[in-house]
Amino acid sequence: MTTARATTRVILLLMDSVGVGALPDAARYGDDGSDTLGNLHAAVPLAVPTLRTLGLARVAAIGEPAPPPAGACGRMAERSAGKDSVTGHWEIAGLVLDRPFPTYPTGFPADVVAAVEQRTGHRFIGNVAASGTEIIERLGPEHLATGAPILYTSVDSVFQIAAHEEVVPLDELYRICEAAYDIVVQGLGVGRVIARPFVGEPGSFRRTGNRRDFAMPPVERTLLDALAEAGWPVVAIGKVEDLFAGRGISRAVHTRSDAEGFAAVAAAMAEESRGLIFANFVDFDTQYGHRNDVHGYAANLERFDRALADVLRRLGPGDVLVVTADHGNDPTTPSTDHSREYVPVLVAGERVRPGVELGTRETYADLGQTLAELFGVPALAHGTSFLADIVR
Repeated sequence: MTTARATTRVILLLMDSVGVGALPDAARYGDDGSDTLGNLHAAVPLAVPTLRTLGLARVAAIGEPAPPPAGACGRMAERSAGKDSVTGHWEIAGLVLDRPFPTYPTGFPADVVAAVEQRTGHRFIGNVAASGTEIIERLGPEHLATGAPILYTSVDSVFQIAAHEEVVPLDELYRICEAAYDIVVQGLGVGRVIARPFVGEPGSFRRTGNRRDFAMPPVERTLLDALAEAGWPVVAIGKVEDLFAGRGISRAVHTRSDAEGFAAVAAAMAEESRGLIFANFVDFDTQYGHRNDVHGYAANLERFDRALADVLRRLGPGDVLVVTADHGNDPTTPSTDHSREYVPVLVAGERVRPGVELGTRETYADLGQTLAELFGVPALAHGTSFLADIVR
């Protein structure tokens, strides 16, 4: 095991849904031909010079590869069953699931909905699989008229409750979700209950940044647990705390946009000289992927690229920067759901040798195992470390 430096700090930036091509089993998930970045670039040529410098064009079909990357680059396959955010984040942290979370593509059983209604004191409308933006446009007027929250799901294992912030106050919406959590997560094994607040008038509803995820705790030990046990600070930015149910996290910062996420990363880098800063950038997925907004997705990627250049400038001598993703969400396909894809893994910093090609990793857990070795904590249950390949 490599002995960690006392000043070791990792900044892990996760581009939610930025996949780089269909996995071999993608057809089983209805995702054959999905390639979030490749298809996006074919539709809207991407200007992402910082990501290209880190080697993104060597693992994604976004034009001619740049010269050898400034650090190490590769792509990772998802070994776990599924293609949701919880599964992807857990696998990055070293936890591989051998079976997917249960899904309800035709809606939840009537007895389950009745139990949640009885527990919360609210009657629900909907109970269908739908796009989040479509369902509030369709059922939002009825919700305004009746006060009944909108229940919906997707191909992922999620129990989602949408409500207008002026009809169901946020505290009440969160209370409803907590009550539903006891029944559908603890009772059925569903991966997440998600609060989906929105505002506006019929024809112009929009979801707000006050979303909250109530996720099942990790079923095994993760990298975050190992770091916390060893006394390393773990700062979770965005929805990371929600996805790990708060476990292994010393401080959390919830954000309402990717711009807030980068501001939180800059603040954390100024405040924490060691440990893990783990940030999720969710706008790719929620604002653009699920809405099949090709141009919006491309513009967000270019904004991310410009902000990433600032993070690189802030790196200190002991820092390691990692850029990756958790699944795909190809905005060019008819589907508005996640897609089963490879994800990029780009690693940079003074400690990282330039020009390293990591190839295709068999599991996202290889990243978690690498970081475990970098921090000098006990090995995780899954994954193969590539630390020896990249450190100077």
